[in-house]
Amino acid sequence: MFRQLGFRFADKNMRKSRVVQVDMNVTVRADSGASWYASRGTEADAFERAPLTYDLDVDACVIGGGLAGLTAAREIARRGWSVAVLEAGRVAWSASGRNSGFVLPGFGTDPRAMVERVGVDRARELWGLSEGGVEYVRAAIRDFAMPGVDPVDGWLDVSKVDNGDEMLAVASLLGQDFGATIEGWPTEQVRAALRSDFYFHAIHYPTAFHIDPLAYSRGLARATLAAGAVIFEETPALSIDPTGVRKRIATPTGRVRAAHIVLAGNVHLAPLVPGLADTVLPVTGYVAVTAPLGERLAAAIAWRGAVSDTRLANHHYRIVGGDRLMWAGAGGLRPGGPRDAAQQFQGAIARIFPQLGAVEFEHAWSGVMGFSLHSMPQVGEVIPGLWLANGFGAHGLNTTAMAGELIAAAITEQDDRWRLFLPYELVWAGGRLGRLVRHVGMWSLGRSEDWAASMARRREAVRRAEAPGGPVQAAAEPASSPAAGHAEAAAHGRHVPPADAVEVDVPEVESLLRKAAERAKETHADERGWPHERGAPAEEENPPFGRNSRDS
Repeated sequence: MFRQLGFRFADKNMRKSRVVQVDMNVTVRADSGASWYASRGTEADAFERAPLTYDLDVDACVIGGGLAGLTAAREIARRGWSVAVLEAGRVAWSASGRNSGFVLPGFGTDPRAMVERVGVDRARELWGLSEGGVEYVRAAIRDFAMPGVDPVDGWLDVSKVDNGDEMLAVASLLGQDFGATIEGWPTEQVRAALRSDFYFHAIHYPTAFHIDPLAYSRGLARATLAAGAVIFEETPALSIDPTGVRKRIATPTGRVRAAHIVLAGNVHLAPLVPGLADTVLPVTGYVAVTAPLGERLAAAIAWRGAVSDTRLANHHYRIVGGDRLMWAGAGGLRPGGPRDAAQQFQGAIARIFPQLGAVEFEHAWSGVMGFSLHSMPQVGEVIPGLWLANGFGAHGLNTTAMAGELIAAAITEQDDRWRLFLPYELVWAGGRLGRLVRHVGMWSLGRSEDWAASMARRREAVRRAEAPGGPVQAAAEPASSPAAGHAEAAAHGRHVPPADAVEVDVPEVESLLRKAAERAKETHADERGWPHERGAPAEEENPPFGRNSRDS
């Protein structure tokens, strides 16, 4: 399937050095940019390697020093093969080091769509590969003792509508057919963690976690060097000749010959392989970090894990730096840049968590992600000896690890698990028109999602008003959170007896989610050995969090 797409390579005689301009108002010769991750680093945290200035002969050459490329290089080197990484700028300068740091099982596409496309058995295997990516990241952090990565457990996929049928269907598929480790959270449990009446039920993924992606990228680069690979920064690949047993890569001041080439440059491959680059849509995402919020943040958000309240771009958030809030999204239909996106994020926070009051952002930045039309990563062999690891937008960092490991195993051991991705072909993404269609489509879906969420809150208000004693109860509740009393009690571990009126109005799916949560609470044990407890209330002892690109 990967070989059906026609593409052309850059002129193999092209030797002129260039500095490629990117969408983050920096050049590839700049460092990691004005992200919060970069601002909190020290000289000891920095990673720097010299450019290639000589000819080199290796078993494999990886083009791109992001997370997927570094993982592939590390795993190839660990198997005893010689490997070189060519990075046009600095390691993780683009989406790999600028994303929101979510490490999640699964993919950007709906798991039900996976079943429709490839069948339940193959979909289960793909899901298992994604879980392997999560565990790879966890193991790499632990085994190499990476400083500053600061993993924090848990991801909540939260619903903004009161009809739980769809979420229950997804939970049933994941838990029963895929064997995934998940927990269904009913509304009162969600609102105990996220004190907002915007949210209803949720699926909790206890094996997921969030990290500082820049610290992880630098730690992975050091682990790659320790495995025996060589890394060259500020060394753009100007052209490749993929024919023959020994393939050739030209750079401004040196040449590389290799039996295998791994293309892991994401959206920045266009000058080198335009045809392949045209199969992904470059989408700019935005991330912002607030000033310290103090005790008011803990009063609004008692959950230390990652949160997504949509399957679209908006919104994804987590607590970092002790009492700061990191908020990520696409910034609207036509955002003017990080500053404008941060202003839109301020409006969203004011609606969802009005008890926070005025929120100021101290850091805001952007990153360019690559999206495929089928919402699955591009992993496989394009032509003999030429491999592709691309299109990680909307998936989380797990897929970069998964892709790198799969390709390394294929090259060194003839492992054919990458063929599970063959049904997801390389499809032309439509160029500029495709980007416009996607932006408009995402904006339209977002407006539809907002409308559905608004109607859900209205229905809840009507049910509460019509319930016996509803008006009296409503008068006693704070305006910022209609469920604040139940949330406060649940947050402190106290049992909240269900009122008869409330129980009548809870849909059947809510009851099922509640039962699933109770069973999970009784049986789930922490097996990962990290010194903290999932879902601990804000006042309990927790390790540092958020200190150290959904790589994209």
